[in-house]
Amino acid sequence: MATKPTVVFYPVDGMGHVVPMVELAKLFVLHDFAAAVVLMHSHTKHPSFDPFVARVSASHPSISFHQLRPPVESADETFIYPVRQNNPQFLQFLSSYRQESDVRAVVLDFFCTDALDVIAELGLRIHIFFPSGASVLSLFLYLPTMYAAMDVSFGDLAHTPLHYPGTHPVPASHMPSEMMDRENVMFKKMLRLLDRLPDADAILINSFDQFEAEAIETLRSGVCVPGRRMPSVYCVGPLVVDASGDIGERKGDTPACLAWLNAQPRGSVMFLCFGSMGSFSVDQLKQIATGLERSGQRFLWVIRAPPSIKGVNVDQPTSEPDLDDLLPEGFLERTKQRGIVVNSWAPQVEVLNHAAVGVFVTHCGWNSVLEAITAGVAMVAWPLYAEQRLNKVFLVDQMKLAVAMEGYDREMVTAEEVETTLRWVMESEGGRELRERAVAIKERAAEARREGGSSQLAMQELTTRDLEEFKSK
Repeated sequence: MATKPTVVFYPVDGMGHVVPMVELAKLFVLHDFAAAVVLMHSHTKHPSFDPFVARVSASHPSISFHQLRPPVESADETFIYPVRQNNPQFLQFLSSYRQESDVRAVVLDFFCTDALDVIAELGLRIHIFFPSGASVLSLFLYLPTMYAAMDVSFGDLAHTPLHYPGTHPVPASHMPSEMMDRENVMFKKMLRLLDRLPDADAILINSFDQFEAEAIETLRSGVCVPGRRMPSVYCVGPLVVDASGDIGERKGDTPACLAWLNAQPRGSVMFLCFGSMGSFSVDQLKQIATGLERSGQRFLWVIRAPPSIKGVNVDQPTSEPDLDDLLPEGFLERTKQRGIVVNSWAPQVEVLNHAAVGVFVTHCGWNSVLEAITAGVAMVAWPLYAEQRLNKVFLVDQMKLAVAMEGYDREMVTAEEVETTLRWVMESEGGRELRERAVAIKERAAEARREGGSSQLAMQELTTRDLEEFKSK
């Protein structure tokens, strides 16, 4: 039997990167490709990682996973992902794998541009997968140009607005923390990473044309990389796991939080969840709890252990703390008629798609944003790290699909700010309009993925090109 054409996927090991890349692999499988996901060696691993890989392997036999051997060279501690140290093993894998498979292209994670030369050496087609949105990508691609025109660090500019093609200005203070100091080693490595992005044949974005039209048009025009060739841009999202593929481990046939939601009125529940790595200090948790209690709203709140809690393993984000140690005395008892607090994990996709959920209080991680978009749920934006503040600007200022949590850009958000924001989104006319816009964008997201939709056509064009080009290689 003839071997299917194969695409190799190379993600970094964070769950926020592996999960959408596996969803992308599933799309290639639907277009009659086989998919090989190569996992670089890493010293850290999310506890949901292995169960997730096992489930995908069992349910999608056309997707195979391959673990690289540990690198000879020790990991570079100044950068979170040891891509360069894994390059020899990755080259060895590709060279060997091509002997038995018809490899047509390699899809690199955005953070893996240090592997570009490895793929170019083999003459394979190179795609970059950007797991966040087009608006952030337009800023990142323009960053080397912006940097060359500046003589100060972003950290020196405080809230000065940064202007770049494709979307609203963003305050300099909202740039990712590793980019704040231009003399920092992390900043220089990020700059090098970003400068290599135009070397790819194509960039695949986890978004859809109807969602980020202005930014996507700007990217395709090439103005973000003046004087350089802009790769082809394909919006292939929203890539969102279905409920059965949600990451994390179930603790029963029906999680208690879903059973609780079944008894709540339609659109009445605030869902608070801050990603696989999002956590707060004990003092901040108590402020949130007090604000929730005063707001009078129904809520489902997922709490992760603060890193400082004794007895909790900070390398295991789902370690479970004692909730009574984290929350105000008597809070759980006083609010049990209208709220539920969940330790560490809830099936987020299922929760967001439950009819009882009306608003999502989120850290603005892009996977969570798209899960809310596809569920038609309005957001309260409380960004914590990475590019999440940039996502907040897009969602609040441009798309008006979220309202910012008052005080998010200070060290502590007060109970009064939590109460005020939650009351506004659930009780005001502005909050009602926000929720209506969220319902409308849900339909546009569904249209993009349907037969003949923009993302489906993008995948068709992309896979046709990968099938027809390099046939003789």
